[in-house]
Amino acid sequence: MKKLFVTAFMLVGLAFSSQAQDISKNALGLRLGDNDGFGGEISYQRGLSKKNRLEFDLGWRNNNNADAFKIVGLYQWVWNIDGGFNWYAGVGGGLGNYSYKFAGVKDSSTYALAAGDLGIEYNFDVPIQISLDIRPEFYFSDGLADDSGTDIALGIRYRF
Repeated sequence: MKKLFVTAFMLVGLAFSSQAQDISKNALGLRLGDNDGFGGEISYQRGLSKKNRLEFDLGWRNNNNADAFKIVGLYQWVWNIDGGFNWYAGVGGGLGNYSYKFAGVKDSSTYALAAGDLGIEYNFDVPIQISLDIRPEFYFSDGLADDSGTDIALGIRYRF
């Protein structure tokens, strides 16, 4: 029984042990996806430790019928898979505003949102990072038709 306990303890410790990771202090780039019509965001990541970072994304849209912006902040946990491959999960929130005018109908709303984040990334030997993630978002506003949305995006960032 004692050997079984020691073996289980060692396996759990091995599963949660961290490998050397390549989380940059800063990364700046674009996050391109659906984003409820925003299409793209400016994305900034700030490394806090070898396992954690903050991500801030700013998306906006401006055309003849609509003006909108959304800013999202996420706290992320990062785990190394192998070499430059990492996967990450995070939680956060944000604020947004939209206004549109179409066929004589005007509407606008400011909203808050809660978000989760799950993704995979690769850090190249040169200071470039590419990522793919999914972000479910839950909106808090009386003016929005939908209470939630899912954003799948491809990110490319310069690490420094």
